[in-house]
Amino acid sequence: MHLALPQSLAGSAIVTRVAEDAQLELERQLVQRAKAGDRPATGELLKKYGPSLYRAVLLPRLGSEAAAKDALSETYAKVVERIHQFEWQGVGFYPWLRTVALRVALDMLRAKKRLVVWEAEDVAREVDAANTETPLDQALSDHRDREASKRKVEEALSKINPRYAKALRLRVLEEQPREEVAKILEVTPATFDVLLHRATAALKKALTETGKEDDRGRT
Repeated sequence: MHLALPQSLAGSAIVTRVAEDAQLELERQLVQRAKAGDRPATGELLKKYGPSLYRAVLLPRLGSEAAAKDALSETYAKVVERIHQFEWQGVGFYPWLRTVALRVALDMLRAKKRLVVWEAEDVAREVDAANTETPLDQALSDHRDREASKRKVEEALSKINPRYAKALRLRVLEEQPREEVAKILEVTPATFDVLLHRATAALKKALTETGKEDDRGRT
């Protein structure tokens, strides 16, 4: 039996879809201008998606605001240089932009080892997937990025000393002040610094082991 949507809901869905299609068409036209060398059009695209690239793609993978900001600047430069290579696929500009950012993050991870949630091999697999899978729109892509990062962190924290995990949650994930976290853990700030250093080393080891387990699971 076919159940029809109430007229009000059906009408709302149609209006929403028409609005989305209109926005997509406007973005397609903006991309065409950018490909033709219109720098203001390119700037408008980067302004629209830059915050999402920084928050959902670069910062989780590079692990520091400074590195993520450097990567965002490099991504912008590469987009200006290569936007003529972009081919419209009907899902907007963001999927291609995200792939460019992932490649920049991959280069940075390979160049300098640091405490990060994502290892270079993880991001390399993401770049490969971005080149072969159907592109996702921004909202779904951002959601997947956030959930993947959260899973990796939680899995690694579950494998280390609970006291270390608590220190990292409070200081790094919740960004509570150093002195406040030391008070919660009932240690001096100097002792907390040593504790956090050891916790960071333990998390790095756990993240590395998690990556190796993922690799074995794929073979």
